[in-house]
Amino acid sequence: MDEARWLTQEQQRTWRLLVEVLVKMPAALEAQLQRDAGLTHMGYLVLVTLSERPDRRLGMSRLAKQASASLSRLSHVVARLEEKGWVRRERDAADGRVQIAVLTDDGLAKVIETAPGHAEAVHQLVFDRLTAAQGRQLGRLSEALLKEPVEVRRPGGQAQA
Repeated sequence: MDEARWLTQEQQRTWRLLVEVLVKMPAALEAQLQRDAGLTHMGYLVLVTLSERPDRRLGMSRLAKQASASLSRLSHVVARLEEKGWVRRERDAADGRVQIAVLTDDGLAKVIETAPGHAEAVHQLVFDRLTAAQGRQLGRLSEALLKEPVEVRRPGGQAQA
């Protein structure tokens, strides 16, 4: 068995800081959206994603991919949004097996109402704390971390499940 590749002290510090950011930021954004709009972060992401489409429609599979969610999780989120009248589901006319999520007029109004407060929260949590150069660097770092996922391997070359 190969020897473990331990993190250096600097890497350990950086990793723990990143983990803290990954825990605290989503919780803070979720709290803001729940308090101000009665929405989950995933629900808001679905509404915004649909609002950015020219026809306010997107296949559920593509929507799940864009929202970084499983199709099962997305279905639950969309069901809650449907109950509020913000989204409806339709069958694709070209392929009846495909479900399409459609943003309703009320859903678009909800996005328009919610977006300013959410943008302010993002400013306060992220961009107000960084210089413009750090903000650009954060974008580049995020792109690097989101590149094609690498399969995590155990020492000795075996892939982890």
